[in-house]
Amino acid sequence: MSEFDTVTPTEFSPGVPDWSTVHRLLGELGEPPQSAGDWAKNFLSQEKVAEFFQRGYVSNIRVLTEEQCDRILKDYEYFIDPSKQHPGHAMLYEHHSNQSGDSNNVLMHGLGQWRLTRLFHDLVFLPAISVPSSQLLDQEKLRPVRLWHDQMFAKPARHGGVVAWHQDYSYWTRTKPMMHLTVHIALDDQTLENGGLHFIPGSHRWHRDGKPLPVTDFNFKDMESIKTILTEDEVADFKPVPSLLKKGEASFHHPLTVHGSYNNRTDNPRRATVVNYFADGILSNTDEPLLEGTNLIKRDCKVEGQFYPLVFDPEWAREK
Repeated sequence: MSEFDTVTPTEFSPGVPDWSTVHRLLGELGEPPQSAGDWAKNFLSQEKVAEFFQRGYVSNIRVLTEEQCDRILKDYEYFIDPSKQHPGHAMLYEHHSNQSGDSNNVLMHGLGQWRLTRLFHDLVFLPAISVPSSQLLDQEKLRPVRLWHDQMFAKPARHGGVVAWHQDYSYWTRTKPMMHLTVHIALDDQTLENGGLHFIPGSHRWHRDGKPLPVTDFNFKDMESIKTILTEDEVADFKPVPSLLKKGEASFHHPLTVHGSYNNRTDNPRRATVVNYFADGILSNTDEPLLEGTNLIKRDCKVEGQFYPLVFDPEWAREK
């Protein structure tokens, strides 16, 4: 039995569990799958898979109920309200109360919340997102899926900031090869007015000699900065499409799909959580820790272990 095949977490500090030491569902978001059929029912239709590889994303996939979202939003307060800060806050890989630095354009952004609460832990293992990811990581075949990391993005009412146009893999070249996927889950309805997620269809084919577009804004605040590095053809094809996610719906996008979101100027917050996966077998491309506070995985070694659990294997959905 693996040291992580347990429901009893190791403590980060006295009385504070580190849920990254548990690599199985706890049942916080429903009964864990009991059979191959329970896993297989989460696969996307072939039409949805084809849409993903044609457009670079697929959207409006229901993965949570509104009641589940409300429960997750209670845990969200640990990361938004300083008076309620979680005692395990130091486990986060990153936390920016306002990544833009502009009080009129606030963007809370964090990574690593799956380590802190049972609900966020179970979200990264959720079959409704881990199983479809196996279909979308590789156009040729189903792939076993590992967690890369999770994220959260919150835009407060009336002065929520932007997330500038970008490709995710531009920030992730410390891993190789590129076989990654992003799942964005709306915890509030996303609209044109509150800073909902937008995609540029077909932009997953934009690269520079096999490499992603360079990062133009590490703090996400300069919305249009990416256009300074695009070709004329790319600029002509730069036609944003809003995802208009409902509360509890998710979008899945390719690591090169250009996406971003505008300001929130409504009277309500816009909150989302994101889970990033990669195919089992991805290697480290650096001699530094891949995430702040995690163990070193040397360059050219497989990314696995405590912080990168296997969340789905196609064998689990195969009838014996």
